[in-house]
Amino acid sequence: MANINVTINPITRLEGHGKIEIFLDKKGNVEDAYWQVVELRGFERFCIGRPVEEMPRITPNICGVCPSPHNLASTKAVDDVYSVEPTPAAKLVRQLHYNAFQVEDHYIHFFFLSAPDFVLGPDADPAVRNILGLINKVGIDIGGKVIDIRKRCRDIIRLIGSKAPHPEGGLPGGVPRGITEEERKWIIQTADDTVEFAQFALKLFKDVVVANKKYLDLVLNDAYKLNTYYMGLVDENKKVNFYEGKLRVIDPQGKEFALFDPRDYVEHIGEWVEPWTYIRLTHLKKIGWNGLHDGKGSSVYRVGPLARLNVADGMATPLAQKAYEDMFDALGGKPSHHTLAYHWARLIEALQAAEDMQRIARDPLLTSKDIRNMNLKLKKSGIGCVEAARGTLIHHYETDDDGLVTRANLIVATQNNAAPICLSVKKAAMGFVKGPEVKEGLLNMVEMAFRAYDPCLACATHAISGEMPLVVNIRDENHNIIKTISRP
Repeated sequence: MANINVTINPITRLEGHGKIEIFLDKKGNVEDAYWQVVELRGFERFCIGRPVEEMPRITPNICGVCPSPHNLASTKAVDDVYSVEPTPAAKLVRQLHYNAFQVEDHYIHFFFLSAPDFVLGPDADPAVRNILGLINKVGIDIGGKVIDIRKRCRDIIRLIGSKAPHPEGGLPGGVPRGITEEERKWIIQTADDTVEFAQFALKLFKDVVVANKKYLDLVLNDAYKLNTYYMGLVDENKKVNFYEGKLRVIDPQGKEFALFDPRDYVEHIGEWVEPWTYIRLTHLKKIGWNGLHDGKGSSVYRVGPLARLNVADGMATPLAQKAYEDMFDALGGKPSHHTLAYHWARLIEALQAAEDMQRIARDPLLTSKDIRNMNLKLKKSGIGCVEAARGTLIHHYETDDDGLVTRANLIVATQNNAAPICLSVKKAAMGFVKGPEVKEGLLNMVEMAFRAYDPCLACATHAISGEMPLVVNIRDENHNIIKTISRP
């Protein structure tokens, strides 16, 4: 049998465009596999020359799925550029916005993108393995609850940021508008209902996945396991924090490797380019780039829900803390290297965000009119960091004396996870794919390896013209290029 190349293009149920190439040897075994991003990222370049205070309005347009993290990371970077701290009331408004985003974003991924693999089954007919098939299976009332909670959380984002898809609620030193006592009433009700739904979502996951031996075995399968470092924000008590704190890195055994202010990210995070993808890979700079592998000697780290729970000493809210303890008990302790556990961690984070919404909604300071600190002093450089739903997000701006951007660097969650996604796809392919006849369900199980990360390729890469130059490499059985065809 000749060597076989299996292509999954486009890969499904994610934001953006990508493909997977799987190379089989003559016996039908997987020799190699690549997760490739085929768009070009160029967003930083056309931010050059813009007034830095416009960045919180520009960068949310990178992506319609995760605009709030870009808005808040950008706003924090602009705070830093102007050497200003937001007022306590403004900070509460920002955190309320961010928690509402974490809830609605985590649920769009879980219910719309990942749950069909478990509720319908990874090898179910693709025609029903989707959100409509999910609703048909679990009931239209559950589907209605998901839509209602997401809508009401987006109403909070719209209130604060003027619109939910691409919010504009960031000013250096504060926010454009405050919260009224009348608005507080429905925000409290939304927060309370969101906590109730978050508990329901976790119970659904336990009933459908954890209580099903077949699915739990899949979660614990070595094909979905990577021994990597992890990184995420933690507060002063080393609990999970989405909005602020220090970045903590642990090694594959769970030992603290680094704890640093996000402003010092250049000392810890290295960026790397490979010729077969448009996404920049990252690694731990103090170890150095040692190639795409996990385990001993690797400098690869992961970010996102599972990473945040791995690096933290616990959750910041009581109900989420109990769910955190239950998860790690079931997975055999910390850190957990099981990629599919990202889904479980995602639901625990949604619970913490909902509980924190309750706290903020009842804080007397929330309706204060002191929402802007105008003590602005341009220092021409600023860094902002938040924990996007998908993981650590860093915005770094430099300006001239007039506050015009001269340099912008964005390290987004999917960049941080790019190398692990490549490794996860290869490991899943080696675990499930066997030629020459490859079933669709098995290819979907390969896709599940990247889907757990909830990658957002529009954030990590950005097409400039909408049509990329096409390059096709034709290789022989030894993977040597024998001909290249290109379209300008």
